[in-house]
Amino acid sequence: MNHFKLILPLCFICLLISFNCNAQVLKKIAFTPEEWEVTAKEYEFVTYKGKQSLRLTAGKARLKNSTFKNGIIDYHVAIEEGRNFAGIHFRINGNNYEDFYLRSHQSGNPDATQYTPVIHGASGWQLYHGKGHSAAYNFNFKEWMHIRLIINEGQADVFINDMSQAFLHIPDLKLSPSAGQIGFSSGFGSVYYANLTYQEMDNPPLVSKGTTLPSLAKEVINKWQVSTAFADTLLNEIDDLSDFSLKKKVSWQTLPVEYTGTINLARISAVSKASNMVLVKAIIHSDKKQLKRLDFGYSDGAIVYVNEEAIYKGQNNFRSRDYRYLGTIGYFDSVFLPLQKGDNELVFAVSENFGGWGLKAKLANLEGVRIE
Repeated sequence: MNHFKLILPLCFICLLISFNCNAQVLKKIAFTPEEWEVTAKEYEFVTYKGKQSLRLTAGKARLKNSTFKNGIIDYHVAIEEGRNFAGIHFRINGNNYEDFYLRSHQSGNPDATQYTPVIHGASGWQLYHGKGHSAAYNFNFKEWMHIRLIINEGQADVFINDMSQAFLHIPDLKLSPSAGQIGFSSGFGSVYYANLTYQEMDNPPLVSKGTTLPSLAKEVINKWQVSTAFADTLLNEIDDLSDFSLKKKVSWQTLPVEYTGTINLARISAVSKASNMVLVKAIIHSDKKQLKRLDFGYSDGAIVYVNEEAIYKGQNNFRSRDYRYLGTIGYFDSVFLPLQKGDNELVFAVSENFGGWGLKAKLANLEGVRIE
């Protein structure tokens, strides 16, 4: 009997330890100046429609002393009509964080909502669109909307008002999972935030089960070397890379290709006037002299070189082609590569201005060629 009395408390303690390892206490955050570090054009802590809230205009708010990696985040948000971007940031580490936001001016459109990583302070929304990154939603303007995020390592489910089903499943969060701060943002107009709670868990249950990332097509170039960044002005009027002395001085690193075929060049460097272009190269081996079509997409500017000679130059930045043009990337452009028998060096010089720094490319077919 004494052994039985001892076993019961031990079992209870083990259950408590197991629960606490998996989920921490639900944290309810007050919207008061003591809890938040705010950098914004305007802000105030105010009661809005019955909720103590933060009214944020053109700026960011960071929850002091917060740390979050995996678990559940809930909050309420109220937005007004007109151009704005009302976002939650999580896993904030310096200028790197994950970002989910509402585009109030795109209510009902396919890009009314957006997930994007922010790397070195650069948002990548032009690289990430469509399934797994954005989705349509009709907003209730000036009314509270309940948003929930369930975040588990490299995936997340997003809910808006209806907590029974995920509004958006994000199958591939782009940053390596690491604990960081939680925060909010507003792009232009005023946004109200309230009722923030979060609970850390080791393995929170996602509603969207069994998501498998699609495999890359064999034609997609997935072996890229990327140079250190430099000023794009250094390549002005250079049609032959053999005349570009910096090419011999830059260092190179391999950059991973994402499941969409895209490489995010913001991983290389923060963008500035002195560092807004990189060289991206691959080797294509051809068994004969031939023309081979290459389909590609880029953001924001690109020059294409084959064996050091320029064969293409273009711009794909925001509003570069008309006032509604977003500059999102896909396999929208094509060029015919003049391949020589043997190894051929394909180089993209890619520059960044705003909204995403990236590249993707695939060959029309692999007949007579292979990607080294």
